Amino acid sequence: MLAENHLTATLLTSILAVVLGSLQIGYHTGNVNAPGKIIEEFFNHTWRVRHNQSMPDHSLTLLWSLSVSIKDFGALLGSLGVKYLADAYGRRNSILIVNCLSVVGACLMSASKVSKSFEVLIVGRLVFGLFCGLVMSLNPLYIQEASPTALRGAFATLNQVSFASGILVGMVAGLETVLGTEHNWAMMLSLSLIPALAQHLILPFCPESPRYLLINRGEESKAEAALMRLRGSADRVFAELKEMKEEAAHTQSGVTTREFFNKPRYRQPIIIVLVVNLGSQLSGFNAIINYSTRMFQANFEQAKYLTLGVGAVNVTFTLVAFFLMERAGRKKLLLTGFISIALCNLLMTIADSVLHLVPELRSLQVLLVFCLISAYELGPGPISWFIAAELFDQPGRPIAMAFTSMLNWGGKFLLALLFPPLLKVCGVYVYLLFMTVALLAFVFTWLRLPETKGRTFDDIAEEFRGAEGIPLHNKTGFNTFT
Repeated sequence: MLAENHLTATLLTSILAVVLGSLQIGYHTGNVNAPGKIIEEFFNHTWRVRHNQSMPDHSLTLLWSLSVSIKDFGALLGSLGVKYLADAYGRRNSILIVNCLSVVGACLMSASKVSKSFEVLIVGRLVFGLFCGLVMSLNPLYIQEASPTALRGAFATLNQVSFASGILVGMVAGLETVLGTEHNWAMMLSLSLIPALAQHLILPFCPESPRYLLINRGEESKAEAALMRLRGSADRVFAELKEMKEEAAHTQSGVTTREFFNKPRYRQPIIIVLVVNLGSQLSGFNAIINYSTRMFQANFEQAKYLTLGVGAVNVTFTLVAFFLMERAGRKKLLLTGFISIALCNLLMTIADSVLHLVPELRSLQVLLVFCLISAYELGPGPISWFIAAELFDQPGRPIAMAFTSMLNWGGKFLLALLFPPLLKVCGVYVYLLFMTVALLAFVFTWLRLPETKGRTFDDIAEEFRGAEGIPLHNKTGFNTFT
């Protein structure tokens, strides 16, 4: 059956409504890059009004670094609430609940100028960070459980497409010629309210995850009704319900966090998720996104417009990943991404080392930055966010997604804090550290990651179930428990 036949208006609307959350996150990732100096000046001016003196340079730099990285710290804290929300309120309702944090965060950030308080901006970014940590786990959870197997990976990649598009829109909005000015920067910070309110209007009319309704709640009639809306075909609904019931027969009702980390069947998937996520986050991509304007400023007059190029390449290659995800598969895209990132980091070290001798190499440096970003978005970027949802069964999936979120945001937070001092200590050789991480992730993925493309959740879970001596079903029929 062709993948196109699985697509219904309800399914597409539900996925697009959900990914409005990652659009907001991308927007607030990209919009602080270019107008950083203007917002720093607001910090300084506020301090001068209060204390009749300018803030010392080192304090200003520290405060600005805190403002940028506190979003990632908030996301790290937010990750802790994923399991509770997803299991207690359902996947769709949880996304709606946490969307309120985005509204509050955006209102606080934009109110900082009127209230003449940089503390309000920092608290706003912390609240928005809580939203980031929750929604970047809840989104893939809902998308994976609501999508048909043939479209699962492609639709999960849409979350990253939306995130990358948000970064680009944020970068454009932050330009001096658009809204990144002394007068308009507070309004710029409030624009994420538009997708937040759109999500509140559309998502309540979308169905809940059928897997959640059947396996978690035992509400078969509601699960069937939700599936009917998402699939539009009674035959497909019957086949999918049968597959869900077989998965339910293999799973226990719930898993505590302690059981999750102690169960032999979860051990290998946990290690895979750990390596893929840390490999993605610590291979240099985030350092380039966070500090791209300052990196380019050293060599180019129009650094802000080159940074826009970073955003455009980002979006382009998430779209390439979207179209390749169900053709090439997760493993091939991850391997291609990691080895390309390692190569780019090696070449960047060489180019940076001889830049003072051959100034013409600065164009090659920009090209390498673009290549590294495209390699990241081709595989490690999108796949690191959703691979956990495919490797774990229904009880373990929410904790696995919380774990994913903690690793992703923790890696981002760590890199945002460590990259500037590492750059001072190691100089251009900092890229060799990123290269080593990417190579280790490549080797591990090659040896240990099973391909999940086109396979049911139960079929994937079967690979790891043998670790507990549980009877395995074969490839054609299922062995349900009696």
